Amino acid sequence: MAFTLATWNINSVRLREALVSRLMQEEAPDVLCLQECKSPVEKMPLEAFKALGYAHVVARGQKGYNGVVILSKIPMVEAGAEDFAALGHARHVAGKLENGVTVHNFYVPAGGDIPDRTQNEKFGQKLDYLTEMRDHFRASRPEKAILVGDLNIAPREDDVWNHKQLLKIVSHTPIEVEHLAETQEAGRWVDVTRQDIPEGLLYSWWSYRAADWDGADKGRRLDHVWATPDISNAAHGSRILRAARGWEQPSDHVPVFATFDL
Repeated sequence: MAFTLATWNINSVRLREALVSRLMQEEAPDVLCLQECKSPVEKMPLEAFKALGYAHVVARGQKGYNGVVILSKIPMVEAGAEDFAALGHARHVAGKLENGVTVHNFYVPAGGDIPDRTQNEKFGQKLDYLTEMRDHFRASRPEKAILVGDLNIAPREDDVWNHKQLLKIVSHTPIEVEHLAETQEAGRWVDVTRQDIPEGLLYSWWSYRAADWDGADKGRRLDHVWATPDISNAAHGSRILRAARGWEQPSDHVPVFATFDL
């Protein structure tokens, strides 16, 4: 069974319901993972998405903050949710598709503005969250699984617009990159996007602060699609929908896609 999956930090699913519906109609991914939904589950516009064919849902919601949801055309059952670092945040949910693939949807903490845990509690929380992700995947190595989401780290030099200028900026600091690499190694996760697009600058986020985001093009690749080695070779067709950053009242992130032939 071939299916296409997309991940998107939507930055309020209620505010941007129309954009999610547009993506569903124009791109029609079989599985759509959203982060930063900023809504309790009961207030998410799930009936509207169901009407567009996304009848299967697993979600964790929270008023005003965080929140993750997996919307699927393919039958899916809930496969758990973790509260890494005991933050009490809705940052992870997993669903198991009828083909046996488990999809993990993550929203890793952003980490604030100062890359020093002694000065910035949020940065410490981010590192702790990643450490517990790492330990979880070491203890229970995943199989036939996909991990997607806003991981809030751009790991490679060509995942940011200027490597040297961003070395001391949260999302690209060496300690964050190291923590993400350890998490990836713990689950033997394969970076599907870079497997398909191994070279060149690649971004999925552009700041709201830029007056001309497209012209300035100071982006970062914060959104990721990973897969376990047993299914990573079945992945292809990775792409980033840059155009969505120019949609009306957009999120600062754009959707990232991959197709799996399983």
